[in-house]
Amino acid sequence: MSIVFHRFSFFLFLVLLTPGVFSQTSVSRAPAIIDYGSRFHPVISNKGMVVSQSVLASQIGANILAQGGNAIDAAVATGFALAVTLPQAGNIGGGGFMLVYLAEQQRTIAIDYREVAPNAAGRDLFLDEFGEVDVSKARFSHASAGVPGSVAGLVHALENYGNLPLSEVLKPAIELAEKGITVTRPLAYSLTHAEQRLRKWPASVGYFFRKDGSLLRPGDHWQQKDLAVTLRKIASQGRDGFYKGSVADKIVAQMRQHGGLINLDDLANYKVVEREPVMGTYRGFKIAAMPPPSSGGVHLVQMLNILEGWELDKLGHNSADYLHRLIETMRRAYADRSEYLGDPDFQPVPVAQLIDKNYAQTLRQGIDLNKASDSNDIAPALKVPHESPQTTHFSVWDDTGNVVSNTYTLNFSYGSGISVTGAGFLLNNEMDDFSAKPGVPNAYGLIGGTANAIQPHKRPLSSMTPTIVFKQGKPAFTTGSPGGSTIINTVLQTVLNVVDFEMNVAEAAAAPRIHHQWQPDKVFVEPGLNSDTRRLLHEKGHNIVPSTRVIGRTQTISSDGEHTYGANDTRWPGGGAIAQP
Repeated sequence: MSIVFHRFSFFLFLVLLTPGVFSQTSVSRAPAIIDYGSRFHPVISNKGMVVSQSVLASQIGANILAQGGNAIDAAVATGFALAVTLPQAGNIGGGGFMLVYLAEQQRTIAIDYREVAPNAAGRDLFLDEFGEVDVSKARFSHASAGVPGSVAGLVHALENYGNLPLSEVLKPAIELAEKGITVTRPLAYSLTHAEQRLRKWPASVGYFFRKDGSLLRPGDHWQQKDLAVTLRKIASQGRDGFYKGSVADKIVAQMRQHGGLINLDDLANYKVVEREPVMGTYRGFKIAAMPPPSSGGVHLVQMLNILEGWELDKLGHNSADYLHRLIETMRRAYADRSEYLGDPDFQPVPVAQLIDKNYAQTLRQGIDLNKASDSNDIAPALKVPHESPQTTHFSVWDDTGNVVSNTYTLNFSYGSGISVTGAGFLLNNEMDDFSAKPGVPNAYGLIGGTANAIQPHKRPLSSMTPTIVFKQGKPAFTTGSPGGSTIINTVLQTVLNVVDFEMNVAEAAAAPRIHHQWQPDKVFVEPGLNSDTRRLLHEKGHNIVPSTRVIGRTQTISSDGEHTYGANDTRWPGGGAIAQP
């Protein structure tokens, strides 16, 4: 057994993991005691809890719980607050997925507020005159923006399942934007890495730089007046405050000026879709996760089905034999993803076949336990007719047992880098998540086929995997992660760490991770994986590559029925699990 926890020595930010550094601005009702837990010990409470990548946003969500809000109210407040405190990923210009468990009804709902392709989008949108993909247009132009879904999705969740009025839930985010926050070191660091992209656009320079044009620095007081105005319109008018009126006019004016596709009808006609979650079982636990157009739930359940055939705990956590089985399982799931997954409203997705345990057994039987497969020899195996590392996730659990698992994104960190002039927010570049050309990988190296081709009103395939795991009919833990193509595997390893290796949620987050996605045929590993384990995997034929970035950043809450346990993944500083005061 080789459990060696990662050090991430290249992450100098770990010095930031003290409460004082996180202070950004005052909030109206701060918890009396803030316990940040530690890398291996979760925050414990006998009340509700919020975990996100921003301590301040988590605190706002926890305050909403204290004011009588339920998990949905707190989730919506957190989501809008992240648009202020975590601009690289928190957003009102992107989209995502929310999984909601309603304790009184014992019902789980999947809310799809993914971006959609504008009406003017066509299959060859990003192909140049030679039929090749124009990468710049697909990722860094106004044409790369899908119709945003975040505002509609959050408002939909609140109006249908929350207790508090929108104006009350949005008030903390409005105050943060209007009065300003103190720039933290993680925020300043993220801005330096997006500097070139942001500098191309005057509005972005005005919003994300000092008045003299220099970068914002830690300790700077940063106000977002235009964003505050936009949030006020949403608070007073609901979704119409964003999808109609002056905000919509600003979006469309910018599209017309720069060759973008989104028009007023695209905005006014955007629809949130409620779907049935993908459901599976694993060693007596029930798994609920997002259905297509997320690929996350399907392939999480598919991989758990394959792995259920082995006694993983006896192999030893992160041993070579254990990781070999994970890699081969990941390889086959991601091969299927490339062929079968897309928007189910446009093309049938064989969900039932993919998550069938008999299909998993067939795939398992094709795995050589002593030798790596060649990805070129692995093809999608069903016999049927023919996402940014700077995504962000947050989890909420209230004291009545309602649970929210939410993942949303702009795609890249700071999206396309393009801000809507006068409205204060960034545009997404989610159109790159479509298959611009069958067989050509997107920015995350993911290959797609015709099932994920660009079509008007279609939702691009995503890897976002908000998940709730149940034991004996009640929620046991909820988790999710950012990380583009690594999201599904990050959630998978979190589930395995908790279920098979009985780790608490903080330990499950801290353990080193691996990632394999079929193509490219490489196994990315985080620091901390035993060198002997890496050697043994190499001897089995695996191409082991040290990961240049962290693999996922989970936000997890568990419950034993009496207490909640929250853990923020410390791979990136600035987040936190905050208990209801």
